[in-house]
Amino acid sequence: MTGRKEELREFRSLKDGGFVKFGNNSYGTIKGYDMITNGDFSIRKVAYVEGLQHNLISMSQLVVGTGLKVSFDDEGSEIVEKQSKKVLLKSARKGEMYPLNLNPIRGTPTICLLSKANTDESWLWHRRLSHLNFKDIKKLVIGDHVRGLPLLKFEKEHLCAACEMGKQSRKSHPTRINTKIVEALELLHIDLCGPSAIDSIGRSKYILVIIDEFLRFTWVFFLKQKSDATPKRKAFIKQIEVQLKKTVRNIRSDNGLEFKNKDFEDVLADKGITHNFLAPYTPQQNGIVERRNRSLCEAARTMLSFASLPLYFWADANAAACHTQNRSLLNKRFSINPYEIINNRKPNVKFFHIFGSRCFIFNSKENRNKFDVKADEGIFLGYSLSSKAYRVLNKRSKTIEETYYVTFDENYMQKVQRTESALGDIFPESG
Repeated sequence: MTGRKEELREFRSLKDGGFVKFGNNSYGTIKGYDMITNGDFSIRKVAYVEGLQHNLISMSQLVVGTGLKVSFDDEGSEIVEKQSKKVLLKSARKGEMYPLNLNPIRGTPTICLLSKANTDESWLWHRRLSHLNFKDIKKLVIGDHVRGLPLLKFEKEHLCAACEMGKQSRKSHPTRINTKIVEALELLHIDLCGPSAIDSIGRSKYILVIIDEFLRFTWVFFLKQKSDATPKRKAFIKQIEVQLKKTVRNIRSDNGLEFKNKDFEDVLADKGITHNFLAPYTPQQNGIVERRNRSLCEAARTMLSFASLPLYFWADANAAACHTQNRSLLNKRFSINPYEIINNRKPNVKFFHIFGSRCFIFNSKENRNKFDVKADEGIFLGYSLSSKAYRVLNKRSKTIEETYYVTFDENYMQKVQRTESALGDIFPESG
């Protein structure tokens, strides 16, 4: 416990956290819990006690279930990671006391002062963030843009085969930072991709991508046919105007018939929205949505390749990639992610998991005998859009569920390489 709130990295207050009784019979209120770190060693669930003059730590809390070992001798103390034998913290003895020489980081950390993440943890977060490149992961750490991401220096030590297979390209396309757009919904870029050679699980063939020029927030929708695009866009415009309390003013798209038709133009005319079209055969004029569409497809292709999942999971992979990119790619104009711009708070990536990883789903829907198993094995497919839940494929019932009661075994993917035939009995390839 500590009395220095400024040393906590991501402090969240509690309404009724209890109290601590001091030696002089006075009381201090527990205002909340969070983490203290020096970049190399972290102590989690540290209580902030108002009025506490000295930092205190319980040795049992430090070693039980953490994989750490604490040793004491005449010179001082050492905190060692049992598995790697790495010394995380070494402190000198002072008189009869063994203080911890922690020196916690305050404010924005400097990358050179951070401890280097081990290889397994670096690649774990790379995959959890939909194979996000390490340069952008470093920006999230240094800028403190998200909650739940370890305060470590993530480095790319070798190539990711899935990224090379899914993201290989001829050359990069630099983005344009300077723009005259000064407000959300002032200009929406829209693009329709498809049809896909393989239908998704929901029988979708097309991807409708919408991105706001100012926010750079992305929305994706999956359509069974092109004619579904107009009602989907109409419903989206109505919903986003209510959500952001602003009015859509301009839309930019190509000259496809799914955009250039009387039904859609009547919808825009009723709302006074201007529709800008690209010059023929010049997709560069709508480069913002074209690049994002490419980024989403590359991430989805990479995730499917790494998880060895069949291609009919492409819609789930795209939706998961969109969810993570809205919370991890930084808006270059404001140097924060689009989620934070809209919601005025940092996104929490602590609950991100590797797409396609094995998971176990608590069975709460069916009556069980006393000795029946309590969970079904499943495959993680992304995040729910309507609730705080995960989308998972239940391998027993052969259905996709949205549930919060899931545990994940992400290391399983490192040990066993799933094959496409392993899922053949769940969903047939045809159709």
